[in-house]
Amino acid sequence: MKFSRFMAIVRKEVIQIWRDPRSLMVVLAMPIMLMAIMGYGLNLDQTHVPLCTYDREGSQRSQDLQKRFVSNRYFDLVLNARSYDELVRGIDSGRCTIGVVVPPRFTERLRSGGPVGVQAIVDASDDNTANLVIGYAQQIVATYSGEVRLDFLRRQARNLNPRPLEVQPRTWFNEDLESRNFIVPGVIALVMAVIGTFLTSLTIAREWERGTMEQLISTPVTPFEVVAGKLIPYFVIGMVDAAICAAIAVWWFEVPFRGSVVMLFGASALFLWVVLLVGFLVSAVARTQMAASQFSLLLTFMPSFLLSGFAFPIAQMPVAVRVVTRVIPARYYVAILKSVFLKGTGLASVGAQMAALAAFALIVGVLATRAFRKTLL
Repeated sequence: MKFSRFMAIVRKEVIQIWRDPRSLMVVLAMPIMLMAIMGYGLNLDQTHVPLCTYDREGSQRSQDLQKRFVSNRYFDLVLNARSYDELVRGIDSGRCTIGVVVPPRFTERLRSGGPVGVQAIVDASDDNTANLVIGYAQQIVATYSGEVRLDFLRRQARNLNPRPLEVQPRTWFNEDLESRNFIVPGVIALVMAVIGTFLTSLTIAREWERGTMEQLISTPVTPFEVVAGKLIPYFVIGMVDAAICAAIAVWWFEVPFRGSVVMLFGASALFLWVVLLVGFLVSAVARTQMAASQFSLLLTFMPSFLLSGFAFPIAQMPVAVRVVTRVIPARYYVAILKSVFLKGTGLASVGAQMAALAAFALIVGVLATRAFRKTLL
């Protein structure tokens, strides 16, 4: 590679970017917009779930159980039904997500120490929400049941002071169990994938559409010099976008950052180089900007969103899909981001992911260089 020819391609691409300031502003503003939309729009926490109750006894004990549901941030009481039909209508209309029915003789059964069933009717049209709501309800009822059982044993043997079995959880890395801390680092990977391919998917296709490819072919530059020279300016822009995304995650969304800044930007540089090369490869194959932009987004956005572990755990996917995720570069970048942000792990813990990104960069780089041919055919 001759440095002077390489710099000539770099200057050409910088001039091209400078002549289109609106596209540059879009590229710089897009990370802010995507981070805001996905950071606020994607939330796996289910709080303030609308609750309906039907108390068939109306005692102090039954009222105490209902207060346990509304004394936390998970449930909001919206309907205290007077009949079972009214409760069902509340759920059918979408006014309530869960309905709790306290049976008659509730207090009597509690005092006798026998089994007591509390009915919970859940709107399971959204199965993920239903599973979370059922878990919340079971936890509240189990806690209340344990306290009642302990009180019963104390009344049966006044000198006995039994201790109930308890689980003492210790949450690491995401102490407050905020889904935002889990989602936002993955959003950075999604934004970088979209931005990277969008930046370079039009480079060669633009040359064909504007009729300047003949001039480029007539020059003595090599395919490697064209690839490197065209990607360097967009790499700089992409790293600026990565810094913007990281700053928004830490200072706006208050995601804890416990790792190394050097490791964060090193991994971002590797991943950005991969997606830039993917965009260039698509641009070299496609002859129109429209086809190149659409195909590049199809190659990066959907796989990065669905198969990277950003939205859905890879361990819960079918075996065949888990195998496919191994050829998705965003999978490794998402794992690195979550480790760097939340765990603060060192290079030894993410070395395999870094090596995978480096291998992707090498393979896609070779393919992109070979795909660009200095010929009009």
